[in-house]
Amino acid sequence: MPSNSQEPKKPEFSLSVPQAQSVSIAGDFNQWNPSSHPLKMDDKGIWRISLTLNPGQYEYRFFVDGEWQNDSNCSSSVENPFGTSKSLKIVK
Repeated sequence: MPSNSQEPKKPEFSLSVPQAQSVSIAGDFNQWNPSSHPLKMDDKGIWRISLTLNPGQYEYRFFVDGEWQNDSNCSSSVENPFGTSKSLKIVK
């Protein structure tokens, strides 16, 4: 059975910062609220979360111990009005 490309997907976001006390993700999908999507650390020290997202483009950043950080695993980014960049996830 062919899949419908417009169905929601569950992309994973991950960041390797084993020394961090807290990591969350904020972006277009949660009105840039860093407290709404905390990540969980696995036994290898990698923080992970899977989000249900519709196909499209999403700008996001990680919030690590109170500091914004881009996704070092993401090769796509866009400029923001503050002179820095945001990571860009394309969900197909």
